[in-house]
Amino acid sequence: MFTVRKVVDDLYWVGGNDHRLELFENIHPIPKGVSYNSYVLLDEKTAVFDTVDWSVAREYLDNIKGVLDGRDLDYLVINHMEPDHAASIEEVLLRYPEAIVVSTERSFMMMSQFGFHIDLEKRLEVKEGDSLSLGKHNLVFVEAPMVHWPEAMVTFDATNGVLFSADAFGSFGALDGKLFADEVNFDRDWIDDARRYYTNIVGKYGPFVQDLLGKAATIDIKVICPLHGPIWREDLGYFLEKYDRWSKYVPEEKGVMIVYASMYGNTEQAAQALASKLCERGMTNVEVFDVSNTHVSYLISEAFRLSHIVLASVTYNLNIYPVMYNFLHEMKLLSVQNRTVGILENGSWAPTSGGLMEEFIDEELKLVDVLGEQVSISSSLKDTDDSDLDRMADALIESIEKTEI
Repeated sequence: MFTVRKVVDDLYWVGGNDHRLELFENIHPIPKGVSYNSYVLLDEKTAVFDTVDWSVAREYLDNIKGVLDGRDLDYLVINHMEPDHAASIEEVLLRYPEAIVVSTERSFMMMSQFGFHIDLEKRLEVKEGDSLSLGKHNLVFVEAPMVHWPEAMVTFDATNGVLFSADAFGSFGALDGKLFADEVNFDRDWIDDARRYYTNIVGKYGPFVQDLLGKAATIDIKVICPLHGPIWREDLGYFLEKYDRWSKYVPEEKGVMIVYASMYGNTEQAAQALASKLCERGMTNVEVFDVSNTHVSYLISEAFRLSHIVLASVTYNLNIYPVMYNFLHEMKLLSVQNRTVGILENGSWAPTSGGLMEEFIDEELKLVDVLGEQVSISSSLKDTDDSDLDRMADALIESIEKTEI
């Protein structure tokens, strides 16, 4: 028994879904699971595109066997060497020892680093623009370094317009039978996971994604087959536009995310009061997050989505609250830019977090403006703080109105 789905003529999905894994790359929560996608192409010669994580290898190998239906495997194409896609290389080769492994020079180096021993006569090293004919299907290889590892490439089937896109255009979330993006309400149920996947996995490498998008614009892509998440066969422009915007660090929407660090609820109260004032002024695209119990991957995703950010932090040991500092550090690592940030600080005897956050933004972040109207609270919110919150809300609205999306 095997579980496969036909993608287009001659091409089959043979991957698997994982609902047991709690943390992707042992850091990002994936409450909806994740898929590991691999594909088999049947022609005069046969090819498998990438493998899967060890957790679903047994099902995966059965799937390959079922699709090949007694045929040999001629080529194993490795677009990306990260272990969640490459872990089963040797298991495939044990069952199909005559198969030729197709990949880049750097990828073969990484195979050795991971302990995969591929005989030289079983290697086909390819580079940008090289092609491989399987019969009626002609594969063209395109280098995609730093999307998101340096060895990555993508493979384009020039015959049917299928792009095997490696980790590009992927998403968190298990497929559970629904293979295509048009079989789900993607904008309702998937876009948040797709954005969180991109921003935290690939977000740092926007210029490299722009390079890949430039290459993609020169070929006639009809289907996008990523290594995680659903396959795109309709409305490709929707997702390509998202990637273009994310990789340019341009906000998707006008709105405000308020991220607060509160020890006893007083800074949280101020954050909620500001959210109410913004909504009263007609800006209801407001999201409020407790930095202490919201995983930073969700915060980064929202920072890419919305145009404005308010950082509301208590002072802790004369410094920024540690988890707030961690969020700022992640913003730096993942190149969050082209945003406007408002600052709200709290402290009982020496409020310093506001100045320190502004200093971090000025010195460590690129193209991020700090709103002139800042708020400083002593211990708890008082009636006298109301006018300061009003001024910050007014300044945010004014800035939002001037923002071009």
